[in-house]
Amino acid sequence: MISNVWNNIKKGELSPVYLLVGEESYFIDETVKRLKEAIAANDEVEMTTFDLEETPVDVVIDEADTIPFFSERKLIIAKNASFLKATEKGKEKIDHDVKRLEAWLGNPSDFSVTVFIAPYEKLDERKKVTKMMKEHAFLVQAETPKEQDLAVWIQGLVKAQGNTITQNAIEQLVTMVGSNMLQLQMEIEKLSLYLGEGGEITVTLVEDLVAKTLEQDAFKMLNAYLANEPVAALSIYHDLLRQKQEPIMLVGLLASNVRTMSNVFYLLKKGYHPQQIAKNLKIHPYRVKLMVEQRNRPSEESLLKALYQLAEVDLQLKTAGGNRERYLELFLLRQL
Repeated sequence: MISNVWNNIKKGELSPVYLLVGEESYFIDETVKRLKEAIAANDEVEMTTFDLEETPVDVVIDEADTIPFFSERKLIIAKNASFLKATEKGKEKIDHDVKRLEAWLGNPSDFSVTVFIAPYEKLDERKKVTKMMKEHAFLVQAETPKEQDLAVWIQGLVKAQGNTITQNAIEQLVTMVGSNMLQLQMEIEKLSLYLGEGGEITVTLVEDLVAKTLEQDAFKMLNAYLANEPVAALSIYHDLLRQKQEPIMLVGLLASNVRTMSNVFYLLKKGYHPQQIAKNLKIHPYRVKLMVEQRNRPSEESLLKALYQLAEVDLQLKTAGGNRERYLELFLLRQL
C-alpha cells in the first residue's frame, strides 16, 4: 500500500534508491513531494532533477556519488527511465551504461536518495537491469486505484478538508473528472473552498461547480438521443455550438461513444464483469457502470443504425456546403 510507503517516509525511514512505476502522476508527484519534505526537515533540500531521455544514467550515478555540500542527504530525481521498458534496438535516444547502473545498485550512496521514475504501464521484466532495480530499489506502484479504493481515497481527501461527501457525489465527480487523481484533488480542493468547513459535497454541488468536459457533454447528448429525447439532445448540442465546438468533431465523439457502448454491451452479453470490461476497453469502471445501469438500454441494431447515420453526417460535413450545423441537428431530431 502506498500509504505505508508514505508513513515510512514521514518517519524518516528512507531508502537510498526508489523506483516509481506507473502512469498515475498524482502518486509520483506526491511521493517526490514527501521525500523532499522528509529530507529537508528544517533545512533547504539539495535536489537535482535529470531527464533520462536527454541525460545518460552515468550522470545520475556521478551526482548520487558526490557528497552533498549543504546538507547531510540530498535528493536526486531521474525521470523517464525508458531503459527499463521494452524498446526497439537502435531506437534509444541516449546510450545508457546499464552495466554500471547494475553494479551501482548493489552499493548505492547512503548520503543520497535517488528516485528513478518509470511512468509506464509495464516494464521489460526480461532485462537484467529491471530485475536488479526491482531487487535493490524500493518499488512504488503508481497505479490508478480500483473503483472502491478510489472512492475511499476521495472520502479521505474530503475529510481532511473538514467536509463530507455523498456516495452519489463521488460517482458524479469521477464521471465528470475521470480517474486522474491530480485533477480530482484540484476539484475537491475547489469544492471544499466553496463550502468552508463542516459542509457536505452533494451531486448538485458537483454538477454546479466542477468543469464539464467535452467528452461528458457528448456522452449526455448521445444518451438523450438514444432515449428519444430530441429536445434535451438539441439543447446540449446548441450549448456546444455556442462554445465554438465544431460539428465534425462532435460527430467523431458521438461515433466513438456509440462504438464504446456497443463493445460494452457485447462483452456484457458474453459474461464479462464490468471491471473486466473496463480493463479490456481501457475505460474507467464508472463509465461502464453508467452504461450498464441505463434504464432503457439501446439494442445492438439501434447502435449500428446510429453509427451508420453518423457516418452519413460525417460525409455530408466533409463534402456538402450550406449550413454545417444543420446536418447533426437533423440527425438528433431523427428518432431511431
